[in-house]
Amino acid sequence: MTKENIDHTQGDQESEQYTSEKITVLEGIAAVRKTPAMYIGSTSTAGLHHLVYEIVDNSIDEAMAGFCDKIEVFVHLDDSVTVVDNGRGIPVDIHPLEKRPGAEVVLTTLHAGGKFDKKSYKVSGGLHGVGLSVVNALSEWLELKIWKNQQVWQQKYTRGVPVTKLENVGQTTKKGTKIRFMPDSEIFEEREFSFETLSQRLRELAFLNRGLFISLIDLRKKDQRQDFLYKGGIVSFVEHLNRNKHPLHKKPIFIEGQKNDVIIEISLQYNDSYQENIFCYVNNINTHEGGTHLSGFKTALTRTINSYATEKKLLKDVKASLTGDDIREGITAVISAKVPDPQFEGQTKMKLGNSDVKGIVETIVNEQLGNFFEENPPVAKAIIEKAVLSARAREAAKTARELTRRKGALETTTLPGKLADCSERDPAFSEIFIVEGDSAGGSAKQGRNRKNQAILPIRGKLLNVEKARFDKMLSNEEIKTLITAIGAGIGHDDFDVSKVRYHKVIIMTDADVDGSHIRTLLLTFFFRQMPQIIEQGYLYIAQPPLYKLSYGRSEKYLIDDKEFDAFIIHNACKKVFFQSASMTKAISNNLLQNKILKLMNYIQFVEQLEQAGYPPKLLKILAHNKLVRRRHFTDKAIMLQVLQDIEDIYDEAELLHDEELESYSITFKKEEQKYHLDSEIINYDEYREINYLLQQINDFLAPPLTVMNKEKEILTEFQKCSELISYLKEQGRKGLTIQRFKGLGEMNPDQLWETTMNPDKRTLKKVRVEDAVAADDIFSVLMGEVVSARRDFIKKHALLVKNLDI
Repeated sequence: MTKENIDHTQGDQESEQYTSEKITVLEGIAAVRKTPAMYIGSTSTAGLHHLVYEIVDNSIDEAMAGFCDKIEVFVHLDDSVTVVDNGRGIPVDIHPLEKRPGAEVVLTTLHAGGKFDKKSYKVSGGLHGVGLSVVNALSEWLELKIWKNQQVWQQKYTRGVPVTKLENVGQTTKKGTKIRFMPDSEIFEEREFSFETLSQRLRELAFLNRGLFISLIDLRKKDQRQDFLYKGGIVSFVEHLNRNKHPLHKKPIFIEGQKNDVIIEISLQYNDSYQENIFCYVNNINTHEGGTHLSGFKTALTRTINSYATEKKLLKDVKASLTGDDIREGITAVISAKVPDPQFEGQTKMKLGNSDVKGIVETIVNEQLGNFFEENPPVAKAIIEKAVLSARAREAAKTARELTRRKGALETTTLPGKLADCSERDPAFSEIFIVEGDSAGGSAKQGRNRKNQAILPIRGKLLNVEKARFDKMLSNEEIKTLITAIGAGIGHDDFDVSKVRYHKVIIMTDADVDGSHIRTLLLTFFFRQMPQIIEQGYLYIAQPPLYKLSYGRSEKYLIDDKEFDAFIIHNACKKVFFQSASMTKAISNNLLQNKILKLMNYIQFVEQLEQAGYPPKLLKILAHNKLVRRRHFTDKAIMLQVLQDIEDIYDEAELLHDEELESYSITFKKEEQKYHLDSEIINYDEYREINYLLQQINDFLAPPLTVMNKEKEILTEFQKCSELISYLKEQGRKGLTIQRFKGLGEMNPDQLWETTMNPDKRTLKKVRVEDAVAADDIFSVLMGEVVSARRDFIKKHALLVKNLDI
């Protein structure tokens, strides 16, 4: 009997003994720690920030219940987060069944909360009672403080387990809850919070909850604070969304009403763009896919505007009634529904399913929007005139639109001639490359796999659809070709994602500035006209190589300068030995390459430090003291050691203590120049990695730096590391033929296949929209009509540019 048969037999015997004792039961927080992504989506930065949202959402629920008007979020130097509200405070009395304080039950038990009986919270965003317990389970530690009934209560937890009892520690006149937590390094890949990401979500919540004050304070950096208070609520939200556009009427329209305990708030304002932007929320949850509240609004908007326009005889030049597309051109709207018992379609809460909400929204909008038009005829006229212009454009574009429609998803008789289609008829296995230029298109057509890869070359720069009306867009030959090739129609109402002919739509442009611009134009088109393709995960960006290296009979393709440098250094390190004054023996090959690459990163960081105005020796001091985290600036012992080292080199060194920020800093002088060392000095993404690497390259920094041949004979010596690197780069290039591709058209068909199109070797980036509001804003700024907003964006980000074609 063979070993394979023996193992297989043993496996069968074990499976026959499958009994109840084999079943593992993960109770409570153990289940959360075992599968955290099930509860917070992922353990990446998205899941990390979700922890904050879960706690803030509890405070928001207090605000919606009318018991809280202030929420503060602090990001501390150690990357822990505190959320404070002035709500009722989590209950501290003993739970009748659990025989434990209510607060402890909430923090340690899944599906435990006050949102199930509809008495404590008539409306809430968190429906499942898992938020706070999940945060607790995924935190290295959590500190709870409750101000309730004129008493102060506190408790501490470690990885979800209470390490102290809920204790009464004093009296107070305050009310509310304070939670500070540290995300667990065993769970999360990265624990550094983004101020921008948090501020976007908190701003959105402040808009949706009129009169609620939300403050975000980042203690990692001085003066990093944002306060959000919008007495106008979603009216202010619409004004914010339209700030980079030209509104048709000065103030947004506001509609509100209540029926059957369902509260509806809607604000809308038209601008002179050709885009439709409607954002929907239910109990502060962004319902990206809409639902009954959205369909009710659309129906009522179309009916009310057609009714008013017909009554006032404003449709003389229109053959039929205005369509929904006509009426919603240029609209920016926010719909906020507060529903006692929302029914969402699917686990993601992206679509509202309550059928009664549709009728409630229709009734409220029909009545109040009609009254508004009667009281504000100039606004009504401006909106209808824009819709009439849209209707005329629709008629003019009717022929063009019909040409872009296809009778079936797999029919090929009407496909554009420039499209080289594939033979595969199943969209799930088909992909289309949208290629910049006929030359690159020709190479791609020859190099592709004809079975499942289609090629669509586009000539020149695509029309900027952000500035173009629908009829102009459909008269553009490149866009018509693109729409026809994809085969699912165009526009919000006519696009049918089930008819998309390819489930991988791949943008493949050159790696230069023009290629980036064309890629941005294509992304604008898909985001504005075919957002479902992005939502379904069908849109990708190809990553063609920048270099081709030939040596002997071998070839190698490298995607960027970082890969190129690594290869050149590797090539040089194979030929030599190296030794510095502080090294006991010479090194070569992979060990030498590894050290040199770390040295190059270190030199780059020193240059950044010098550009920031700090002397390079300071980095050695920081590294010597392992000052690699912002929280170390709160440790007096570490800072005193840093002070001592600085005093040995620089003048007038002094330790300062900031009580408000709970941190220390050091001032010192060098040649009459005064410096201030605080947590901002390490505000580089690479800092922690660089300091780790620096510990490993200290032996490289002691000259002379000696390069030897294979026989250990000295070839040359250097006093500076930069000279050593230049020498190795020069040696590494010898024997190589280096080609830097300026565009895809320079690549042969077989090269394009091997590097960019072959599924086994290529790299693709998937396009996703994580924040629809932020995405709309950036497209409006970069591609819209308002030049001043684009100028401000360029000024703000000018110093972040790494690669600039001049």
